[in-house]
Amino acid sequence: MKISEIKAHLAVLKTIAFELPNGKLVPKHFHVTEVGKISKAYIDCGGTVRKEEFVNFQLWEAEDYNHRLHPEKLVSIIELSEKLFGLEDLDIEVEYQNETIGKYGLRFNGANFVLTNTLTDCLAKEKCTIPKETVLPTEQNEQTPNISNSCAPGSGCC
Repeated sequence: MKISEIKAHLAVLKTIAFELPNGKLVPKHFHVTEVGKISKAYIDCGGTVRKEEFVNFQLWEAEDYNHRLHPEKLVSIIELSEKLFGLEDLDIEVEYQNETIGKYGLRFNGANFVLTNTLTDCLAKEKCTIPKETVLPTEQNEQTPNISNSCAPGSGCC
């Protein structure tokens, strides 16, 4: 989900709810403790230099049970961040504390903002001799990936 999309959804909502991938809701007294721009520069296992930019929201809960973040307040936080950091209409990544800090994608199901699982992936499959039919389950409608010949010793893969 992009910044423009969350703002459009927030414009018509009376309350905000975030739903975890397991269907449970983030407690209603959550705070959005950060809205920021993340720039990531890195090299993949095949030697390709890559750059990514996204907007990060950090959700946090405390024992402040009477706290409720209203849609118009979150919009004002987002707009201030856009102004201060020159945010473009970037994808949003959400951090939320479970057993450890989890990083999630974001979508809207008509009522709640749903935190979606994110997965790691090899970005240099062609250099790792990973078969082209090997894809993540989410890329192939939840089918089981073929991992039989992935990253053989000496293949140049990570």
